[in-house]
Amino acid sequence: LIIRNTLTSGKMVGMAAVVGVQLGLLVHLCLALVGISLFILSFPDLYSLLVMVGALYLGWLGVQSFLQRGAMQLGEGKPVGWRKSMLSAMLTNLLNPKVLVLFFTLLPGFVIIESPLGVGTQLLLLVSTLILINSLWQSALAIFCHRLGQWLLNPETRLLLGRICGVALLFYAFLMVYEHNW
Repeated sequence: LIIRNTLTSGKMVGMAAVVGVQLGLLVHLCLALVGISLFILSFPDLYSLLVMVGALYLGWLGVQSFLQRGAMQLGEGKPVGWRKSMLSAMLTNLLNPKVLVLFFTLLPGFVIIESPLGVGTQLLLLVSTLILINSLWQSALAIFCHRLGQWLLNPETRLLLGRICGVALLFYAFLMVYEHNW
């Protein structure tokens, strides 16, 4: 989404997608802190539903990207606004069950129960570090894509990349369903 939105609508819209991903991480942190993540992971059917909704959303984005003629038109056609870019990236992150699992399996391994900081503060520091690292590399990706944009003005290149993005999103949607044994 960061790449697609940067290429179709410019650097600022790509950066809005970067912000959306990080907002999704903050929501995941809140869900973990209040126990909703544990609740979701405790009920396999609820977790399966999250996986299916996430896969359907990725699939929908993939089909949209694949079928849309000229999807990679820099500054041409109907651009994506920064708000839609940010919300779409946040929703993609929220519907990613692997992030939920990350927050409930990997991060607690770095928390020291006896620490005077407390569990919540330690999780906040860990997630802040994750957000900082994500923001740095995803912003660099958006800037790189923006600079690469002149090469991408070629119509054949845009169409090919739109199809590749669509296939990649469909592939990840399929993997989510396949890994969940549906």
